Amino acid sequence: MAKLDGESNIKVLNAIDIQAITTDTTTAGDIIDTQGYESVTFVFQAGTLTDGDYTPLIREGDDSGLSDASEVSDLRLLPSGTGQEASAALSTSNGVSKIGVTSNKRYIEASLVSANTSSGGTLGAIALLGHPNNAPVA
Repeated sequence: MAKLDGESNIKVLNAIDIQAITTDTTTAGDIIDTQGYESVTFVFQAGTLTDGDYTPLIREGDDSGLSDASEVSDLRLLPSGTGQEASAALSTSNGVSKIGVTSNKRYIEASLVSANTSSGGTLGAIALLGHPNNAPVA
């Protein structure tokens, strides 16, 4: 049996530049335009972490600059349930986590909220847009 080709059905975008985070702060990512796609999954990755806790925060809106942004309810994050962003927090080196999002808004943004940080770590994220209206995706 042939394996299905997933590459032709997803678009991969940078969501948060890989960077050192050394203070307690919110590191905002790129605003992702979801037009033409039916699903969004954010994949968060940590390199070396000396200390700190890094919790994703997902916001959405219809304005391209997210001037109308609001936090996505935990009930619309996948797997759904209370505290989904907290369960995707990164606190160890070389960790990976993911969050799926069900949103009816066009624009979405992932951020990392850091706490208990003095030396920090290196982190980043990508966005996977899936279920395209037109495939294969270029």
